[in-house]
Amino acid sequence: MARQGQYGLFIVSNALQNVEALADSGFDFVVFDVEHSPSATPALHAQLAALAGSGTASVVRVVGLDLASFKHYLDLGVDALMVPNVETQEQAREAVRFTRYPAAGGVRGMGGTMRANRYGRDKAYYAAAVENTCVLVQIESRRGMDNLDAICAVDGVDLVFFGPADLSADMGFMAQPSHPDVVAAIEAGIRRANACGVAAGVMAGDADCQRYVDAGATMVILGSDLGLLVRSADALATRFVTSTIDPPSS
Repeated sequence: MARQGQYGLFIVSNALQNVEALADSGFDFVVFDVEHSPSATPALHAQLAALAGSGTASVVRVVGLDLASFKHYLDLGVDALMVPNVETQEQAREAVRFTRYPAAGGVRGMGGTMRANRYGRDKAYYAAAVENTCVLVQIESRRGMDNLDAICAVDGVDLVFFGPADLSADMGFMAQPSHPDVVAAIEAGIRRANACGVAAGVMAGDADCQRYVDAGATMVILGSDLGLLVRSADALATRFVTSTIDPPSS
């Protein structure tokens, strides 16, 4: 049976080695989370270089609708941008415009010598930029849900990504991303997006992942690099440090 969807992780650390170690784990993509992490451009540049050649796609979640930052990350050669908390059709249009060169109806500035075009060697880069850059918009509020069909109607929106954490807070269920009402709202949102002809994605843990995939989600973020580290470290500490079991000799 063919695997459903694509699966990946958030990268919330600045560590080059984390990306290098995870690059060959088998995930389809990683999302560098600039919105909620201390990521800086030099560190991100090095992390993207560590990912190169692995077959794992790169996504950057930007801080918000900011033309300068969009241009910055696209010039680094990322495969996709994720835009948080898109609530209206106009915001979705703006996100798409920021990723397009003027010839394609956008406002992205032209960079001559950048990582994205192999430092000027890839002469076909500009013409292919529209096809090779994905725009992912996040739906994280009731207002975004209300305007979902209009957002999906924007040409250039490749995928809508539902954020359970912020949506749960906006719905009155703070820090309860698996609340039944939140899960039901996201399932309905996924189906609505698919009915509009737009792919859908979501952040999901073990408890909710299959439900979202069954609803039609094709992009699932399963966790983060630091989340994996913390859970593994805590489990090991609980087993050996806070128990009466003698630790191994090496």
